[in-house]
Amino acid sequence: MGFLCVLGSFATSVLDEFLSALSSSVFSVLKERSRNFQLMFRERRFFSILGFIWIFGAAVSFASTPPQADRIVVHKSKRILKLSREGHVIKTYRVALGPNATGPKTRQGDHRTPEGTYRIDSKNARSQFHLSLHISYPDSNDRERARKLGVNPGGDIMIHGLPDRFAYLGALQSKYDWTDGCIAVSNAEIEEIWKLVPVGTTVEITP
Repeated sequence: MGFLCVLGSFATSVLDEFLSALSSSVFSVLKERSRNFQLMFRERRFFSILGFIWIFGAAVSFASTPPQADRIVVHKSKRILKLSREGHVIKTYRVALGPNATGPKTRQGDHRTPEGTYRIDSKNARSQFHLSLHISYPDSNDRERARKLGVNPGGDIMIHGLPDRFAYLGALQSKYDWTDGCIAVSNAEIEEIWKLVPVGTTVEITP
């Protein structure tokens, strides 16, 4: 009888130890899984927030970028260049012209800016004036007028920036008409115009 009691007591002790070890093991596993779950949850939350920030930033960037222009209008007397799309003005700039700004260009070397409707027919990323957009002057009417006058109509009329050594002038360049008949803006402005104006855009130059 005493032997059975001892045996029963021993079995109970072993069982208690086994259950204790099992409980500890199960608790450790659950704890580790809980920790992994928390890490996974944090990672998912982090990447969700990161994704939201990226989408929000892209949306803001898209909304703040003006659409490309389909028309340029230059008002010579006001020294104003406007970019528009579908009849709505999207950007306005102060410009400098040639020193003989009154009247249309008729010949090479007259330092006048043409008047009429043209288009941007090319771009030059290696211009000595930072960047430039070439205007399709002379057109057939300009060439015919020059022929009747017996003169060379000239060419190389562009919308451009400043030479690098004068880039510091910025918008101050528009205070003085200094070009040979081209339309000048600051370097920061020509960089913006370069992005907004594709080749083929209509250019209207008015007195």
